Amino acid sequence: MAYAIITGASKGLGAATAKQLLSEGLNIITVSRSENEDLKKLAEGNSGNYTHYTCDLGNSSEVQTVFSDIAGTVFGQEQESVYLINNAGMVDPIETVGNLDGEKTAANVNVNLLAPMIICDIFLEKVQDANAKLVIANVTSGAGSRPIHGWSVYCSTKAGINMFTQTVALELENRNSRHKVFAFSPGIMDTEMQSTIRSSSKSAFNDIETFRKYKEEGMLRDAETVAGALVKVLKSDTIENGKIYQINALL
Repeated sequence: MAYAIITGASKGLGAATAKQLLSEGLNIITVSRSENEDLKKLAEGNSGNYTHYTCDLGNSSEVQTVFSDIAGTVFGQEQESVYLINNAGMVDPIETVGNLDGEKTAANVNVNLLAPMIICDIFLEKVQDANAKLVIANVTSGAGSRPIHGWSVYCSTKAGINMFTQTVALELENRNSRHKVFAFSPGIMDTEMQSTIRSSSKSAFNDIETFRKYKEEGMLRDAETVAGALVKVLKSDTIENGKIYQINALL
């Protein structure tokens, strides 16, 4: 038996990944503020079980409570594999430093960085008393490795998730653990996040015209294609601990 727990599965990459894994017969748990109704309907006709948990990933105490419950359920059963996909993310605030919105900045840090850190900690603690192999995928971005005008918060949180992933991997390797953790950079996809980026101002985001051209010239990948690449890595027997997998190298 195998479980996949996916955050931010109400839309975009999270929803596409959940649908693919559900169609393969895995037991799926999705976590987000709202439920994807198409996924719910799809689950009714598939062999895998499906459960949705409502959670505000920007609220650390809520994250702690919900994921402790999920981990207790998952590791309280006999499992072969457990896949944890920290996919939820937000790009706002898109603005230069000196003009940032404090509440949006805090929300970005909580969703993009703090929540995955808490979730990974919970799962790596609970798996110690289980027989399952845990594979963790933290969704990152190319923005985590370079500065982008107007994206100081997003770049910083994605750089943070990269370093967190690499550090966890080092710790796992040092104790000869069979568990794996990697980061996955999905590139530019045709999602609501891209719509948010294109609706920002030139003063806030210097590269806005480039991102508008991505859409106009059909350069945005569909979420289903990217999800296929992510699932391929997840289920591989040769995952490199701590590696940041780039979508271009996988397609």
